[in-house]
Amino acid sequence: MPKLEPFREKMLRGEICFGTAITFTDPTITESLAGDLDFVWIDGEHNALSLETIQLHLLAVKGSTTFPLVRVAWNDPVLLKPVLDIGAPGVVIPLIRTAEDARLAVAACRYPPQGIRGFGPRRASRFGRDGGPEFCQQANDSIMVNVQIEHAEAVKNVDAILATEGLSGVVIGPNDLAASMGHTGRPNHPEVFHAIDTVIAKARAAKKFIGVGSSAEPDALCDWARRGVQWIMMGADFVLLRKMAVETIAAVKADLRV
Repeated sequence: MPKLEPFREKMLRGEICFGTAITFTDPTITESLAGDLDFVWIDGEHNALSLETIQLHLLAVKGSTTFPLVRVAWNDPVLLKPVLDIGAPGVVIPLIRTAEDARLAVAACRYPPQGIRGFGPRRASRFGRDGGPEFCQQANDSIMVNVQIEHAEAVKNVDAILATEGLSGVVIGPNDLAASMGHTGRPNHPEVFHAIDTVIAKARAAKKFIGVGSSAEPDALCDWARRGVQWIMMGADFVLLRKMAVETIAAVKADLRV
C-alpha cells in the first residue's frame, strides 16, 4: 500500500501540499493527475462513487508519489471499514463536533487494542501476503486519520478534539462552518475566518496536520498557505477542467479581440 511518509515528510519540511477532489468515476482522471499532485481526495461524501470505483482510484495512483485520501460519507465504522480494507492509507471523516466523535473516528481506523477495526483486509494485506500482529500494528501506525472541523460546535471543542490520541490532523470545511455560524454561503465572513484562524493556530500548536477545501483560485490558495494550512484541496476535478476551458477561451478571444 502507498506509504504516508512522502506526503507527511513534505509538510514536516514546511512545504505546502496541493491536491484536488476526485468526483468522476473514471479512474484515468486520477491516473492522469498522479505524480503531479501531492494528494488526491477521493470524495465518497458528495459524489456517486461506489466502493468498486474508489478502489479503482486507489489503484490509479499506485507507483506514483501522489497520496490518496478517501472521504467517507459519515463518521461510521461501517463506512470506514471497507474503505480501509481496499487499501486507503488515509481517510477524511466529515462533520466531527466533539472529542467523542473524534475518538470514534480514530478507533474505527485501528485494530484492537488501539481501536475497534474488524479484521478482514483484502487488498490492504496484499491479498493475504501480510498478516499477524506485525501487519496489524503497521496498519495502526501508518493510517492517516483526518477529521473535518466544519461546525461551530467543533470550534468550541477543538482543544479536546486535537487531544484525541491517534488523530493525524484536521481539515477545515469553510462553507459548512459558515452555515453553522449563521453565515450560509459566506465562507469569507470575518467571523468565520476568525474561527478558522483559531483552529489553525491550535492545530499547529498541537502538531497536527491541517488541511482545507478551497477554490482553485491562486489568490485563495496563497491566502490559505499564509494562514498556516499545510495541505490544500484546490477545488475538484470538474472545477479544474472547466476553469482551464473557460480561461483558455477567454484568453484566445481577448487576443483576437472577438
